[in-house]
Amino acid sequence: MKNSDNPLFSIIIVCLNAGERLKTTVESVLRQNYENYEIVIKDGISTDGSVETLAENVKDGRLHIYQKKDSSIYDAMNQAVGFANGDYFIFMNAGDCFYEETVLDKISNVILKRDKMPDILYGNLYQKALGTVIYAAPEINDFTCYRNVPCHQTCFYCRELFAERAYKPEYNVRADYEHFLWCYYEKKADIAYVPVIVASYEGGGYSETKENKKRSQRQHREITRRYMGARKAGKYRLIMLLTLAPLRSAIAENKHLSVFYNKIKTFLYRMIGAGTSKKED
Repeated sequence: MKNSDNPLFSIIIVCLNAGERLKTTVESVLRQNYENYEIVIKDGISTDGSVETLAENVKDGRLHIYQKKDSSIYDAMNQAVGFANGDYFIFMNAGDCFYEETVLDKISNVILKRDKMPDILYGNLYQKALGTVIYAAPEINDFTCYRNVPCHQTCFYCRELFAERAYKPEYNVRADYEHFLWCYYEKKADIAYVPVIVASYEGGGYSETKENKKRSQRQHREITRRYMGARKAGKYRLIMLLTLAPLRSAIAENKHLSVFYNKIKTFLYRMIGAGTSKKED
């Protein structure tokens, strides 16, 4: 059951010299029609005046700003968790917004109507750059874990999952992915899909540079072998190659074709995932 002394949600924003994007994200949260939340801003000692632009917003007692140096984005997230009091955490980057004013209300209704509070809830993402909704797989299984788990801007994690183990900063591009697989495979987390567009994603972030895309691929291989085993990870890698994954990625990133691609992807997730389970040998 919910701890009535805590806010239901901690909206965690980590930033460094984020400019006006920080204010955009904060004001998106403050427009929510559900009020039982807090905003935890972990700033890495910005010098661009971005934190100062929040002077008026700080009057809202739900907004808390902490400034401390960090070594990476995941180190900053781990620090922020130490300041958060909510029953559920969601991590947003400066520039990201909630898709509409009713997001937290819809998620809270799902949580509070269940006899047992889920460990993780996740929904869909609106990609600003492409102008399309990216629909998450409605079921988490081995294939979806290999292919693409929900991004952190659409995931609500119960605080206990981070109380036990935080992000591993050594995975400097894929720590959120590694943590999700840890939750699924080792903690056997109860994960629930909610058909809600949670966030509007700005894109162009840290993990999307050319150099970090290469790091992402290396870390993905290491993480999937760790949690799935080399044989199973190799099988899914072969499936991706046979289904022309590089070409599909190019289509997914094309503003004109991405809408159709995402519809097909959602269908394939259901078809391929139907014969797969987390207990597969």
